[in-house]
Amino acid sequence: MQAPPRVLTVAGSDSGGGAGIQADLKTMLALGTHGMSVITAVTAQNSLGVQGAWELPVEAVTAQYRSVVDDIGVQAVKTGMLASATLVGAVAGLLAPLAAPVVVDPVGVSKHGDPLLAPDALDALRDRLLPVATVVTPNLPEAEQLTGVRVASEDDMRRAAAALLAYGPRWVLLKGGHLAGPATDLLTDGATEHWLRAPRLDNRHTHGTGCTLASATAARLAHGDDVPTAVAAAKEYVTAAIAAGFPLGAGIGPVHHGHAGTVTWPTPR
Repeated sequence: MQAPPRVLTVAGSDSGGGAGIQADLKTMLALGTHGMSVITAVTAQNSLGVQGAWELPVEAVTAQYRSVVDDIGVQAVKTGMLASATLVGAVAGLLAPLAAPVVVDPVGVSKHGDPLLAPDALDALRDRLLPVATVVTPNLPEAEQLTGVRVASEDDMRRAAAALLAYGPRWVLLKGGHLAGPATDLLTDGATEHWLRAPRLDNRHTHGTGCTLASATAARLAHGDDVPTAVAAAKEYVTAAIAAGFPLGAGIGPVHHGHAGTVTWPTPR
């Protein structure tokens, strides 16, 4: 049998299973790819928040990456939690020579507001990681953290996206879920704009949405989609996963990565 497309996530572990590496691998499987992982940090995390986080040493992150890429190879990469400037720089150095598309989710805080990025890592994100990104997928607080642009409208989203593009990614997917009204995202490469709109769903169980959207985008890129097609498919998948999100524990439950009921294996393009 032919192996499915291979996608690598470089991110932190969520012990509660709703976000991070766990959400990434579930998404990759649901979208017909073989998910692989480089764990950058271990968190003690549940539906109520993050109780602790421990960053792995650069040597461990590098060894995981080389083991996967040198033997198995990758057709897309997604990055998530990279807590320190040292780790951001190391991962950027590993990804710079890679020919496969890279989706960067610049994780700054958890769903519950817990900080997951050291302040000194912001410069490394801007200067080292964003230039190697095919797509960067910040939410509005993360975009403001990176650019200083406060977003209160769709015009502000254009300004923030332009500021992010100045750091070197090929595309910016700015997630507008923190604004009122429909869940509206802006995908742009500076020359073209794609506005992706979905109804705002009445479901508080949305843990893992950012990780899931970035991983779904990477999975569709591994199948051969261009960026606008991959992002549109990822948005559709995440919207359905949010609609099917379920309670877990005493706090915010996760989106449902297996909402379709069965794993699908799309024909590679």
